Amino acid sequence: MKIRLVSFDLLHTLITPRYPIHVQYARVFEPYLGPLNPDAVRSSFHVALKQLRAEKPVYGNDSSSWWSDVIQRTALGAGADPKVLNRTLSSITPRLMKAFSSREGYEEFDDSLSVLNALKDQGIRTAVVSNADARMLSVLEDLEFPPYLRPIVLSETEGVEKPSPEIFDILLQRVNDALESEPPISPAECLHVGDELTCDYYGAESAGFHALLLDRPGADHQQEATIPESVNVAHDLHEVLNWMRAQPGR
Repeated sequence: MKIRLVSFDLLHTLITPRYPIHVQYARVFEPYLGPLNPDAVRSSFHVALKQLRAEKPVYGNDSSSWWSDVIQRTALGAGADPKVLNRTLSSITPRLMKAFSSREGYEEFDDSLSVLNALKDQGIRTAVVSNADARMLSVLEDLEFPPYLRPIVLSETEGVEKPSPEIFDILLQRVNDALESEPPISPAECLHVGDELTCDYYGAESAGFHALLLDRPGADHQQEATIPESVNVAHDLHEVLNWMRAQPGR
């Protein structure tokens, strides 16, 4: 069956931190907290992120407060003086929130725009499903992603996260609601591309979508588990186009 809709994850799929996140955090921390070891910041950031995702899923209804908690725990875990941090956190948090709301914090991958344009030229719709907060809307605008990349479905806005099939259902319903003269798109006519095995690959499959796991060489993050041989893997977005060409009924 022909693919009519391709949805993409955002972070590590269409966009990537302009510099590693722990490096950007350490640079912002330094004027307030003194130099902190970037490796310690990196380790502490991942611990803080995991903790907050477990304690307050979907950003706990307040992404600014959620990220402030991540920033605080990251700095403390990396060795910051608690008293100094308490005095300066209200200055540090807005700086990091602003940086990661624009091209200051992120850049697009070299293949992102060319593949989106190639899909558009083939008459295939493209959209986003991401476990991100609403700042990603300003990031995509600042990076000049095309207006036809719609809808942008974000977990903070919807109150549900991947791998729940519900967030993919929301996406497909919005796409179908916007169709004018075409027949509705079925889940079997959808492909989702993302870098996380559980959230992206298995989440999309649970909603009836086809799925491709994006495993870019040299990525600044590691897969959560060994990739089973049965999983369809792409190493860049051009391989997504190759996969689609190989499908029956193309």
